[in-house]
Amino acid sequence: MLIDSHHHLWAYDPEEYGWISDEMSVLRQDFLAAQLREIAAKSGVDGFVSVQARQLMQETEDLLAIATAEPLIHGVVGWIGLADSDIESQLESISGRPKLVGMRHVVQDEPDDRFLDGKEFNHGVSLLGQHNLVYDILIFAKQLPAAIDFADRHASLPMVVDHIAKPTISGGKMDPQWEPHFKELARRENLTCKFSGVATEVRDAEWNIETIRPYWDIALEAFGPQRLMFGSDWPVCLLRTGHKQWLDTVRELASELSDDEQAAFFAGNAIKAYGLDA
Repeated sequence: MLIDSHHHLWAYDPEEYGWISDEMSVLRQDFLAAQLREIAAKSGVDGFVSVQARQLMQETEDLLAIATAEPLIHGVVGWIGLADSDIESQLESISGRPKLVGMRHVVQDEPDDRFLDGKEFNHGVSLLGQHNLVYDILIFAKQLPAAIDFADRHASLPMVVDHIAKPTISGGKMDPQWEPHFKELARRENLTCKFSGVATEVRDAEWNIETIRPYWDIALEAFGPQRLMFGSDWPVCLLRTGHKQWLDTVRELASELSDDEQAAFFAGNAIKAYGLDA
């Protein structure tokens, strides 16, 4: 079985997706269930986890509506106003919906590197476990120190680190802000990590498997084969790689693992982390 633990869907609208810049023109089109089925056929994916790309409640509703009609989508990580004063009522209105497995906030875009310290935000996050929802951590490497403290505050809440915390990959040099803090974060046993979105963080003109290998080695060492999962970050990955190319790259990297470890990495860990019906 192959579960892609991280992808996005959208009907492109320049006002709704202002983060898609001129340099990202390949993303200025619709990516919906029909395109997802094409990806599944080409790459042999059995199931997907759809992740929010807009920070509004309607995004969650839209993804759930698509997931209801699309068997390939096994889970949805939505968005909710975690720092809002009415967070309890928001959660009551949305929790328990079929295929809703988690929530995410785009912390990487917050100007304050210590955004994760926010009192109201932490209160909202603390309520997710009561509704059987996971929290996805989306950060850049510079925000890892705050993420470590954040994870300690929510030690009983299952969390998933997106895109190995987005190190800057450039000139063959390891991001000095990333490796030590990433390894420290991984010591929290309630966290699982997605090996996804890595090629997109390469700043060099070209990349190959050897560009990615050091980050795979560190992620595997830090989280182990039982807390690391495959994700594509499609269609955002199209900025640097196709879905099949990324999958083939990761398959080669993971070929060193045992059959059981590969089964966990490519499907089992995502099923366990998100409680997927798969």
